[in-house]
Amino acid sequence: MIRLDKYFFILFFSLSSCSSIPKNTSDGCSIFSERYLWYKYAKKTEQKWGTPIYVQLAIIKMESDFDWLAKPDRKKIFKVIPYKRPSSSFGYSQAVKGTWKQYKKETNNPLATRVRFKDSVDFIGWYTNKTQKILKISQKDAFKQYIAYHEGWGNYKNYKKNQKVILLAKKVERQSKKYKSQLNKCSKSLNRKKYIIF
Repeated sequence: MIRLDKYFFILFFSLSSCSSIPKNTSDGCSIFSERYLWYKYAKKTEQKWGTPIYVQLAIIKMESDFDWLAKPDRKKIFKVIPYKRPSSSFGYSQAVKGTWKQYKKETNNPLATRVRFKDSVDFIGWYTNKTQKILKISQKDAFKQYIAYHEGWGNYKNYKKNQKVILLAKKVERQSKKYKSQLNKCSKSLNRKKYIIF
């Protein structure tokens, strides 16, 4: 009889092998050539929430660099002793527990998990859609959308005092433009594969 812990090992191994970090996370076409299902999930998010694929990817690139197990670095006591993490951010989207709980409730998706790409891009779509409604920011505006994503809807109005987040948002904006240009070149090829079953 196979012990229960072996089942967990097999499950973890299967999940981790499907969730390994793409070789070139700066190239949208390269990402989707390795993970075609990710393209289908990102496309579905774009159609459902209105958030362009290039904005979805740029946010994930900045937040986790496509590492499904990403967490903030621990703070250190006396610069040596590991202490608490600064937030509960986790997974591809680096969503915090409270906002993730709100997302699951509002979308009636109780089984959503932060380590699944499908759920992570849907979360980003949901969040940026709410940002558009609350702050009147276009979902194509990667710069301002990222600031709202990083700072939260309530703190967005104070972002001009935070040079660090402005620099991060500029990086996201530049990366989103790169992704957009790249995807323009391979979108036809990606869409031709829509009937492929994996």
